[in-house]
Amino acid sequence: MRYETVTLPGGATLTSYIPAPTVAGDDHRMGLVICPGGGYTHLSPREGELMALRLAGRGVSCFVLDYHLAPDRFPTQLCDAAQAVAYVRSHAEDFHIQPDRIAIMGFSAGGHVAGSLGVWWQDADLMAQAGVAPEAACPNAMVLCYPVITAGEKAHRGSFVALTGSEEISNHLPYSLDEHVSPATPPTFLWHTWQDDAVPVENTLLMAQALKASGVQAEVHIYPFGGHGLAMADETTVVPGYDGQIIPEVQGWLEDAFRFLKQVL
Repeated sequence: MRYETVTLPGGATLTSYIPAPTVAGDDHRMGLVICPGGGYTHLSPREGELMALRLAGRGVSCFVLDYHLAPDRFPTQLCDAAQAVAYVRSHAEDFHIQPDRIAIMGFSAGGHVAGSLGVWWQDADLMAQAGVAPEAACPNAMVLCYPVITAGEKAHRGSFVALTGSEEISNHLPYSLDEHVSPATPPTFLWHTWQDDAVPVENTLLMAQALKASGVQAEVHIYPFGGHGLAMADETTVVPGYDGQIIPEVQGWLEDAFRFLKQVL
């Protein structure tokens, strides 16, 4: 496996996990940019490298994005994601992937980063701030894991305070992703737990409704048990001292997401 870290033009770093080609000319793989969660104040290692290693073992070229955190504000993190996808696409041959098979995955607030690119990649002004062409930054699919979506009643308020630097809800509302879904939003895999008391399940339900209304292909899984930040929900990602993180019913989400990506890419 090839392992390397590069600094993107805006200062974020992108760490690659590139499996060795198994046969000559093995350049048909998918690429995946991964955005860990952390409420826009920190990055969770359980939602970065571990995911990359799991999927690299399946032949996916993976890239973990260390995007900017508070006090950096919107659209800095969106620009980081746009630059990451554009970088991967521009190096597709070197990374043994096809340039039209690049997905983005995000967890919690990282789901908001990934989803922001999914709904705003075609915004010429925002992409100009990132210094990339919209078509270069467009993800071909998304995987959003217990994502922060709405800035409304069911918001994870801390994420939007960190993103905007404001306590005023009126300043958060423009960043509700479900309000910006369009037919240009890429196919999306979503999952959440019913019991999530940090980022309510309504975030995923609102996004699913918006995707349906815009005719965007989606797959949605709502698991009955488990709290927030489950990652793989197994022994490898359990948080010591935090009950309920090993949830067997949830552990199949990565396999389902991998299947979905193969179907839509």
